[in-house]
Amino acid sequence: MSQFFQIHPDNPQPRLIRQAVEIICNGGVIAYPTDSAYALGCHMGDKKAVERIRQIRKLDDKHNFTLICRDLSELATYAFVDNSQYRMLKKHTPGPYTFILKGSREVPRRLMHPKRKTIGIRVPQCVIINALLTELNSPIMSSTLLLPGEELPMTDPYDIRTTLEYHIDLVIDGGFRGMEATTVISLLEDVPQVLRVGKGDPTPFQVG
Repeated sequence: MSQFFQIHPDNPQPRLIRQAVEIICNGGVIAYPTDSAYALGCHMGDKKAVERIRQIRKLDDKHNFTLICRDLSELATYAFVDNSQYRMLKKHTPGPYTFILKGSREVPRRLMHPKRKTIGIRVPQCVIINALLTELNSPIMSSTLLLPGEELPMTDPYDIRTTLEYHIDLVIDGGFRGMEATTVISLLEDVPQVLRVGKGDPTPFQVG
């Protein structure tokens, strides 16, 4: 049965943050709030935890997982970023965007697209996540909490606990987070491509 932490969205309790990170480091899967919707997360290096998230969401091996990073410096460790991409990322992060980029050697191969070797990268604007990442000192492997057959992510942490209490290890209640996932932008070509419209404004990335 999953644990349930109520963490203050503006002043996260250090004790609960430490306990949450301990769960992640011990192979746990967590449900946690972001600046868009709730997400499932685990340690990026934990193969079993990643597979549990695949099973919960019924994902195939072509799914682009996302690494949640603290800042652009950490982001550049896990993805290849040229100067123009860096300027674009700097302008639009932190925020509710996921950027698809070529993954670096620091990213476990099982997290990347098997053929294109791409990875989703995200720098959210969320106090709880910042606290988790600072304590963890590593990105969180993440996937929107969108269950099979559903069109919208789960929004209520109590519903999340009821639905997934035997499938995950921790639910972090950080308050209501809305029903929109991130806007997904591919930066693999010279011209950015909007792959999914979500909470982030897609207008700056659209051409014509």
